[in-house]
Amino acid sequence: MTDPKQILKEYWGYDAFRPMQEDIIKSVLNGKDVLALMPTGGGKSLCYQVPAMAMDGLCLVISPLIALMKDQVENLRKRGITAFAIFSGMSRKEVIRTFHTAMESNCKFLYVSPERLETSLFKEYLPGLGVHLIAVDEAHCISQWGYDFRPPYLRIAALRTELPNVPILALTASATPEVQDDIAQKLELQQPQIYRQSFERANLSYSCFRMDSKINKIIDILKKVPGTGIVYCKSRKRTKEIAELLQLQGIPADFYHAGLNQEERSAKQEAWIKNTIRVIVCTNAFGMGIDKPDVRTVVHADVPDCLENYYQEAGRAGRDGKTSYAVLLYDERDLKELDEMASIRFPSLEEIREVYQALANYLQLPTGSGSGQYYDFDIADFLKKFPFAPHTLMNAMRSLEQEDWLSFNEQVFLPSTVIFTINKEGLYAFEGNYPDLEPCIKSLLRAYEGIYDMPVAVSEIVLAGLLRKESAAVKNDLVMLDKAGVIHYQPRKDNPQVYLMRNRVKAGDISIDMVAYNKRKEQFRRRMRQMIQFVQEDTQCRSRIIGHYFGDANMKDCGICDNCLKQKATVLSKEEFVAIEQRLLQLLGTAPVDNKILLQQLSGIKKEKAWKVLSFLQAENKIGMDATGRVYLK
Repeated sequence: MTDPKQILKEYWGYDAFRPMQEDIIKSVLNGKDVLALMPTGGGKSLCYQVPAMAMDGLCLVISPLIALMKDQVENLRKRGITAFAIFSGMSRKEVIRTFHTAMESNCKFLYVSPERLETSLFKEYLPGLGVHLIAVDEAHCISQWGYDFRPPYLRIAALRTELPNVPILALTASATPEVQDDIAQKLELQQPQIYRQSFERANLSYSCFRMDSKINKIIDILKKVPGTGIVYCKSRKRTKEIAELLQLQGIPADFYHAGLNQEERSAKQEAWIKNTIRVIVCTNAFGMGIDKPDVRTVVHADVPDCLENYYQEAGRAGRDGKTSYAVLLYDERDLKELDEMASIRFPSLEEIREVYQALANYLQLPTGSGSGQYYDFDIADFLKKFPFAPHTLMNAMRSLEQEDWLSFNEQVFLPSTVIFTINKEGLYAFEGNYPDLEPCIKSLLRAYEGIYDMPVAVSEIVLAGLLRKESAAVKNDLVMLDKAGVIHYQPRKDNPQVYLMRNRVKAGDISIDMVAYNKRKEQFRRRMRQMIQFVQEDTQCRSRIIGHYFGDANMKDCGICDNCLKQKATVLSKEEFVAIEQRLLQLLGTAPVDNKILLQQLSGIKKEKAWKVLSFLQAENKIGMDATGRVYLK
């Protein structure tokens, strides 16, 4: 077995691991099941990539994020490591070809979307893949009590039967203690080693501002803090509006959302990474898998719907360790909408059935058909034909997804692929007979290595540049070569996809487990309330609130969030300190008290001063605070 540090240096160019990475890798190499909680930017992928390179065989990586899978495969290949991915929207022929190539090559990583695990093709090829490690990315998706539940994750445990002695490494950036327990149980982890990295970000200053004019505050922040920034919005329309307003102020900005085609998204992302664009104004479709270390500001123009999302998005600032700012802007309407969100996010059974009926009509599905099939789904076109509010459609589809009726992926992008299907002698004869197509053939062979052995992703735009033709003319050449049997040409696909898990039934036969559904709704409502409390909190350290939420009870005050800075500005005399200390110790004399109730009982004392004494007593180990916020004597 090769030394992990040697692998790290040879393939990634690093001399040392980040904190906790080496411990996780050693546990995996010792055949242990592992649950690793590593905050955004903590280097999760190396925790399975390095041990997989040190072991014989292949690492099966299960991930729900197609864009992230593609980025990982591309990055591994750039380092000379063989990797493939199988995900939504690929044809049966493409999937079979990928399995064959993975089995017959020195493939080290096969990325698979979770819904692929139950297919007959996957089960057929699994025994021949030589899997020695299973990595489950975004592992919180397995818990229906979490914020991003995906039912196909529940079937990962079935791999235990097929691969009984293969260790599982479950990775997530954000999971509450309840969700952590659920991950271990649902994945059937055997005596798992659990690693939790601290949720502390010493260089990241969190702050929340109640604002009537958010755009003025955004402009003010970006003018005061130099460097790259991200502005998160809830709606696609708002991303464009804010980007244009920033441009009018001389701030180089652009907008990004899932409704743009793949070329537009890639161009905007690349411009921002290369600092041609200073600020990207986006929905939460942006950011996953992007590792830009020098982001100085992340501004939320709207309140996210849970602390998990907020922590991940805010955490994209300051990954280089330099001082950075996460600013959340809100008004009373935002908080009111958040408080009412549960009834919108969880539609009634009648609404779900209506959406299902409309979807079946739109896809022209006869009853008893459709299972295991992918369908292009144009949301804008659907909403023109069926008068649903956009949020009703999306939330009903999410509910159908969580009950295993279908899966919906808004960001599918399959690049055009080409593989030559004619032998060299036949190709030479074809070129002689069709000289007009020879330049296209020559360009394909010169520009794309391995195009005779496997389907290779090609760009019609790149080929158009090489051939000095229009893209449409290049596509026509490729279609003609395909029809002539010279190549197999699969045009690109970037439409959203609906995948049916079961055959179509009558809408009235759609069933929902209402007990679990209502419990998920209540959990959602609880997360909303905790997000609102975070926003409205004006005394307690924001880093500490986040840490406690995720079960990190050892967090200290950060000293740089808006609330900590207010605390520092609070002058406290020795006499005041002693008086507050005595009252606190008296109130805590009998039983633990919730911190908010404790502050209410300290009537007549400013909250800032009470928190200052509380923080001091905690630092002196005289009192403690548990993960639920209850204060107790030690």
